[in-house]
Amino acid sequence: MDENNKFDVVGTNIAEKATMIWNVADMLRGPFKPHEYGLVILPMTVVKRFHDCLLPTHKAVLEKYEEVKKFAVIDGFLTTASQYQFYNISKYTFDSLLADPENIEANFQDY
Repeated sequence: MDENNKFDVVGTNIAEKATMIWNVADMLRGPFKPHEYGLVILPMTVVKRFHDCLLPTHKAVLEKYEEVKKFAVIDGFLTTASQYQFYNISKYTFDSLLADPENIEANFQDY
């Protein structure tokens, strides 16, 4: 892929993400005032990015956690399993959070 095509692909990708974020802002109109959108969208964008990075290794991290949860120091095991310098040991994913809308607040706090 030449340099010009790389910029086109990245530009399209950014435009799609921006459109998605504004669509989310439209859904926030009821519970949040427009000046509060930034308090929700930016943190949720970061959380979603972390989620997407960790999702491929989520099952491996949970399995490793079950093996080592009684150890005094477990971070090294879990960062190795996640393949990042961070990990998530919650049983929830975005899909499972959305599947239980009645308890989403408590479940998201656990997530």
